[in-house]
Amino acid sequence: MSTTGLQQAVAKMEAAGVMPAAIRTFQDQYARLEQGAAGFIAEETIEPMAEPVKLADLEVDPGQAREALDRTVVVKLNGGLGTSMGLDKAKNLLEVRDGKTFLDIIVQQVLAARAKHGVRLPLLFMNSFRTHDDTLEALAEYPELAVDGLPLAFVQNQEPKLRVDDLTPVEWPEDPSLEWCPPGHGDVYTALYGSGILEQLLQAGFERMMVTNGDNLGASPDATMAGWFAASGAPYAAELCRRTVNDRKGGHLAARRSDGQLILRDTAQTLPEQMHFFTDTDHHPYFHTNNLWVDLRVLHREMAQRDGVLGLPLIRNEKNVDPTRPDSPKVYQMESAMGAAIEVFEGATAICVGRERFLPVKTTNELLLLRSDLYELDEDGLLQARATTPRVELDSHYKLVQDFSRRIPHPLGLREATSFTVSGDVTFGRDVTVVGDVAVTATEPTTVDDGTVLR
Repeated sequence: MSTTGLQQAVAKMEAAGVMPAAIRTFQDQYARLEQGAAGFIAEETIEPMAEPVKLADLEVDPGQAREALDRTVVVKLNGGLGTSMGLDKAKNLLEVRDGKTFLDIIVQQVLAARAKHGVRLPLLFMNSFRTHDDTLEALAEYPELAVDGLPLAFVQNQEPKLRVDDLTPVEWPEDPSLEWCPPGHGDVYTALYGSGILEQLLQAGFERMMVTNGDNLGASPDATMAGWFAASGAPYAAELCRRTVNDRKGGHLAARRSDGQLILRDTAQTLPEQMHFFTDTDHHPYFHTNNLWVDLRVLHREMAQRDGVLGLPLIRNEKNVDPTRPDSPKVYQMESAMGAAIEVFEGATAICVGRERFLPVKTTNELLLLRSDLYELDEDGLLQARATTPRVELDSHYKLVQDFSRRIPHPLGLREATSFTVSGDVTFGRDVTVVGDVAVTATEPTTVDDGTVLR
C-alpha cells in the first residue's frame, strides 16, 4: 500500500472535518484500489436472478400497509448539480412542469401520502456540499414538512481525488474544490450512521427507509410497497423493472454463483469484452431502478458490527481533475453504489414494479417527455401517464437546459407520437403536436409555428 498517499489523504480528510466512519470507508476502498481492484464482475461468476415478486400481484391489508408506512422514512438523493445538463445548482431545483421543481413535487407527494394514510412519513434529502444551502433555502417554503424534530437534510461525505500515477491526493490550486469528489451514493449508509441520524430515526420509532434518486418522480411513497416489505421480513429490497431495448445500459441484479447471494452489477463493473451479456435484455431481463427499501434496525446492526464500513464494491472512475480541462492531471474517483449493499444483507430480495415508478430525468430528452402532454400531474403530485412513451432524440442544440428551454419553451403534444427526432436549431411554438414518426431537420435556424401538427 502507498503509505504516503494514504496518510496524506487521511490527513486531508481529517483537516476538512470528514466524519470518522467515512475516513475508515475511504481507507478500505484505498486498499482495494492499491491492490489493483477495478470493480469488475465477470459474467462467469454470476447467473441471472430468479423471477422476482411483482407489485401488481400483491394484496396487502390496508391497516398493515398504513402501519408500515407510518414507520417508514423517505430519503431522496440530492447531491448532483446536473452539470451534464448545464445546471449550476441542485438538480432537484430544476422546474419540471406546471411551475414546480423536482423538490416541490417530491414534497407534494410526501404531504399527500401523510394526509391520505394518516402517517408521519419523514422526508430527508441527502445533499452534497454543493447543493446543501440552495436546498435548505427551498425547503424553508414548507414549514409543515419537519417531523419529530428530525432534520430535513444531511450532507454527503467527500473524499480526495487521487492522482492516477502515484495515488496521492491531487492538488489543483486553480480551484481547490475540484480536489474533492463525492464517494458515490453508496455513502448514504455511512452518512446516516456517522451523523447520528440513523440512531435518531430508530429512537423515534422508524423501522425502514425508502431511498431513491431525487430526479425519479415515479418513486413516490407507496403504502402497499411498505406493507409488503415489512411483512416479507427481508432486510433489504430493490425495485426492478422489466428491461426494454432502451434499458440496455441500466444496472441489473444477478445471483453470485459461489453462494447464491444477490448482487448488483453496473455498466462500469462489466468487462468490455462481456458487454454483450450485460446488454442482452433476455439474458438479464430486469434492470435496477435505484429505488431501495432498507430495514433500519438491520442496517444499524451491520454498521455497528463493521465499525461503520459496509465494504461495498469499489467503482473506480478515471477522470481529469478539472473536467473542463483535458490537459489537467488524471485522477481516480473512488465510488460505491447504494444498490450494491444488496450483497451485504443475507436474505435480501427484489420486487418487479411498473414503469410508472421509474421516470428519471438524466437528459433533456426525458425532460421533454415529462413536460409534455404525455403526463398529467395530479393533486397528490403523482405523474399519471396518458399514452405510451415515444422514442425521443434531440441533438446537441438541446443538451443544456437553458438551450432546450429557449427552443422548446412550451409543452409539446406527444400523445399520438411514436418517435420524435430533432436535428438542428429549431424553435417550437405553442401547442405544437407530433403524430406518428416525426423527424425534424434544419440546416439553419428554423421556427415551427404555433398550433402546427407535425406528421
